[in-house]
Amino acid sequence: MDQHVTRRDFLRVASGAMLAGTSLMAGWGTTLGAPKPVVAGTSNARSRVVIVRDEKALDKDGKPRAKAMAEMLDAGVASLLQERDVKKAWSQLVQPEDIVGIKTNVWRFLRTPLSLEEAITARLIGAGVTPESIAIGDRDVLKNPLFELSSALINVRPSRTHHWAGVGSLIKNYVMFSPEPWTYHDDSCADLAALWDLPTVRGKTRLNILVMLTPLFQGKGPHHFQKKYTWGYNGLILGTDPVAVDATGVRILEAKRKEFFGKEQPFATPAKHVWVAQEKFGLGNADASRIDLVHVGWEKNRLI
Repeated sequence: MDQHVTRRDFLRVASGAMLAGTSLMAGWGTTLGAPKPVVAGTSNARSRVVIVRDEKALDKDGKPRAKAMAEMLDAGVASLLQERDVKKAWSQLVQPEDIVGIKTNVWRFLRTPLSLEEAITARLIGAGVTPESIAIGDRDVLKNPLFELSSALINVRPSRTHHWAGVGSLIKNYVMFSPEPWTYHDDSCADLAALWDLPTVRGKTRLNILVMLTPLFQGKGPHHFQKKYTWGYNGLILGTDPVAVDATGVRILEAKRKEFFGKEQPFATPAKHVWVAQEKFGLGNADASRIDLVHVGWEKNRLI
């Protein structure tokens, strides 16, 4: 199932929502029977995934606009949970007593935008979580006691090709919760979903956000980055199912590669761990037929 919310709707919904947390419009679908967040690893027949895009998400230098990040986050979460009020939507994800770890990604060529981290933090506080109960981390998560004590995790990272895993995915973003991350490199990192059963992670993830502002769709080698292989997709992909979000991101990268190279162009390393996460670990849905995809905002060149 493929739904679409127009840019006009998006702007009407998002305007002023970062601080106010109110007045989402009815065009986002009814709140009756709105799905509750599904914790990764639990039985889920279908997965809802939202792609939210804004033509003006980036400034003239290609940097994320803070206001756009906040508005896109609000629009995505509201649509995902089918809740008109942003604050109420976040209250479905976290409770005031939660200790929340925001697992970010600081890869120097393409990191999670600071403005998006700030918007997530503001929304958590708006839902009643105290600032002292919120941590943001990547490579230091095992050294941060708040991640060890956390009752909830928000998983957020940019989409890119990856030398060992095919793609840098939300599934893979938890590799730093392992004291021996290199042990997951075998067979194109096929068993990365096992990370989601680590004690610090198991059952805690409330929201997954794959950053698709300027994705990297091509590269070879462990530290590859060439700006010519990025483009302004200007989007975020959100879901409670990390496998469904990652699979959607992979499909967009595949479509961009076909457009750029003029033919089907497989990744240098297959992104098999996304499908292994479904088939072997039951972490979520990779099959497009089991994903309810919702488009919000800018339509041009959405690719899927």
